[in-house]
Amino acid sequence: MNIFAAGLLTETNTFSPIPTGMDDFKVIRLDDLKSKAYELGDIVPFAQWQRKAQVRSDSFHFGLFAFAQPAGLTAKRTYENLRDEMLASLRENDSIDVVLLYLHGAMVAQDYDDCEGDLIARIREQVDSKVIIAAELDLHCHLTQTMIENANIIITYKEYPHVDIAARGDELFDIAIEASLGNIHPTMALFDCKMMGTCSTSTPEMRSFINTMVETEQKEDVLSVSFIHGFIYGDIPDAGGKVLVVTDNKLSLAQQLAENLGLRVFAFRHHIQFKTLALEEALPKALSIIEKPTNDPKKPVVIADQSDNAGGGAPSDSTFALRWMLDHKVCNAAIAIFYDPQVVKLAIAAGVGAVMQVRLGGKMGITSGDPLDLCVTISAVEKDYTHLFPQEDGKAALIPIGDTVSLHCDGIDIVVSSERSQCFSPSIFVDLGIPAKNRQLLVVKSKQHFYTAFAPIASEVIYMAGPGAVPPVVQQISYQRMSTNDKYPWIDNPFSGEKESQFADVTLE
Repeated sequence: MNIFAAGLLTETNTFSPIPTGMDDFKVIRLDDLKSKAYELGDIVPFAQWQRKAQVRSDSFHFGLFAFAQPAGLTAKRTYENLRDEMLASLRENDSIDVVLLYLHGAMVAQDYDDCEGDLIARIREQVDSKVIIAAELDLHCHLTQTMIENANIIITYKEYPHVDIAARGDELFDIAIEASLGNIHPTMALFDCKMMGTCSTSTPEMRSFINTMVETEQKEDVLSVSFIHGFIYGDIPDAGGKVLVVTDNKLSLAQQLAENLGLRVFAFRHHIQFKTLALEEALPKALSIIEKPTNDPKKPVVIADQSDNAGGGAPSDSTFALRWMLDHKVCNAAIAIFYDPQVVKLAIAAGVGAVMQVRLGGKMGITSGDPLDLCVTISAVEKDYTHLFPQEDGKAALIPIGDTVSLHCDGIDIVVSSERSQCFSPSIFVDLGIPAKNRQLLVVKSKQHFYTAFAPIASEVIYMAGPGAVPPVVQQISYQRMSTNDKYPWIDNPFSGEKESQFADVTLE
């Protein structure tokens, strides 16, 4: 069997002033693999796809993989160039049986609301109708009818943090192969949950719902179940929470299950959103916990600065939390990851041990706050640093974040990188000589991806909705194109004519 695999990922914050151009994409091509510049075995889920193809003695053809950190609209020419290069690579491979795609699902370019839908549709036009097109998407996607109509199989992650990228890749591969062999006939149905928000899969309610999805997948003729959370910073008409069910040639079953599961997760709507505190509440709460006699000094309080999360398209250079900490003389603390390439360049030039004046952060706009003029000591330097994003299969995803330094100022360690990235794990502190477990307070610029690695070492995790470019409270976002007239939380029960009590006891038939 001939398998073609390619990927194009970025998550577009349509409110962000930071454009996404070609220079923002890290592009891995076949020539890069041949020159050993990259190893496909290090890239999830391509590593799984390649390995499984080799076990089956299939021919595995790699197109390209392009990834950019979340930011604003992708330039039209950038998207079209990457799309057309992928299509050209596909044309070079004859007699393809399966196309495996790793996409985000919330990529928006100038004149393209639905980049993934456009890409899948063009692939469908190019290949034989018998070719199976299978796509793995982020659960923070905008799942559109164009994607559904042109792909045979779509699966999204189930977990947030996204620790199951590899697992979903395995699942996608297996279903695609069975479909290509004619053993199954994937049929998809989508249900609009009429809700918008960001759900943590760490809550009891979401754990219960994920268990229900997995149990449903064990039923006869059910191939896959996905809950699309949606991306709250993407202002397009198709945005919002949805449930997707894939069955084996059973459309009515897929529709029934999608609706039942959609109503079940809707019933949890009041319990699955993040419980966030304002900066003026979150930071004092952290200090009060630290000051308790019963607090374990080796288990830091972890604060998630959700509003400056690069993973949502924020600049990651806001100074509000650090300024508060300095003003209140907080010591034995650390914060990561600031984006400030100029400060990184100066720190590298000065060298480890140097004391220097820097103007840190506050450079990317009004939501970044004012720059901080600090006297710092350069504690550590890591060139071309790769940050680890833990996965449930034990092998971490590798996130390159450029040159990275740690600065020490008045009892606070500050991690700064030359490329934007959210903070995924305490490894970044350890690698830069900061013993995370010996710091009483850790502030991480992340919304939820930090949780898997940080929660086990934390005495408490606090979600903070401070000032910033990506406020976690959805009602604070000024949507213009996505309708809020028929969605929770703007309307508590948008299912016209239905009583809320009916949703609470939804059972699967």
